[in-house]
Amino acid sequence: MPVNGLPPYNSQNIFARILRGEIPARKIYEDEFAFAFHDINPQAPTHVLVIPKGAYCSFADFSATATEAEITGFIRAVGKIARDLGLEAPGYRLLANTGEHSGQEVAHFHIHLFAGRPLGRMIPG
Repeated sequence: MPVNGLPPYNSQNIFARILRGEIPARKIYEDEFAFAFHDINPQAPTHVLVIPKGAYCSFADFSATATEAEITGFIRAVGKIARDLGLEAPGYRLLANTGEHSGQEVAHFHIHLFAGRPLGRMIPG
């Protein structure tokens, strides 16, 4: 049954399976709120996926239903990962796709962290 008008979470999506250890991932970071790993099809020299450990299908779902502790813990984890990778001075991009029109491919909320070269404009002007 949809939550807040969103589709139900599918516990068989690839990120849920990674969290359960059913599919290997090149882990970068893990704590009680987040899991980060290298993207298998990187779009930049550094391309990390950061996923919450909770079952949230999108940013809309996460922002509406996650606890304050989960939201705070997840956002702090994203910042820590960027700092630990030494990305603050040269800069980096965070991207979260939500829904079909954005190109979200896995229905588990996740943030892409891109870095390692000048990334240019997001949307051509």
